[in-house]
Amino acid sequence: MESGFEQIKRVAHLPTRIASEFAKRIYDGALQPGDKLPTEHALSKSFGVSRTVVREAIAQLRSEGLVETRQGVGAFVRERPARQILLEDAKSMDRRNFRDLYQLRVPLEMEAAALAATHHTAEQMEALNAALAQICASEDWGNSGVAADLDFHRIIAESTGNNYFAQFIGAISDRISHVIAIARTEGQLEEVIERTIEEHTAIRDAIRTKDPVMARAAMRRHLIGSAQRVGLTLEFYV
Repeated sequence: MESGFEQIKRVAHLPTRIASEFAKRIYDGALQPGDKLPTEHALSKSFGVSRTVVREAIAQLRSEGLVETRQGVGAFVRERPARQILLEDAKSMDRRNFRDLYQLRVPLEMEAAALAATHHTAEQMEALNAALAQICASEDWGNSGVAADLDFHRIIAESTGNNYFAQFIGAISDRISHVIAIARTEGQLEEVIERTIEEHTAIRDAIRTKDPVMARAAMRRHLIGSAQRVGLTLEFYV
């Protein structure tokens, strides 16, 4: 299979740009459900980027519900609902964009965490544990760490039992990854890592114990902390 992709210059947010290329092909119908994506090696060569960048791009596509990965086999285009949320590429985000993103994320993900505490399955809990373990074990917080973080939030959305949560979280996943990456470059990395692991662990623990009130509160603390790490103070009216 010839890729037909042009090599991308080495600029910031390469994974998002690569993921957007694939998303466009999927929505345009050039890639159909069940189609296998080229190998990491082939994509790395086609785009002129590292395999780590390719892995994060695929992780973003997985978070958006566009592909699924099969251990030792590869990544495949998923069957999708007829209606999908497709936003323009997040090529540039300023402080107002960050604020607007958090205004959406706070109520959305707080409620997702509460519903996940009530409705998650044993398999979803296992997947959430695995994503948290990957966050804790990540050595490259700018790439694999971001991918694991996205997986964590995607699994929570899927655990709500409401597909709209998964669709909305998937639709803004590239913007979320952008914010995560900035938080990890602007702050003291050791402190950011420590706080990130602590916040995600608290969310996981509340969901595992099936406590929706604590899950909602843990997600609220995490999002407030995440906003603070990119210099934002969030306003709450309740």
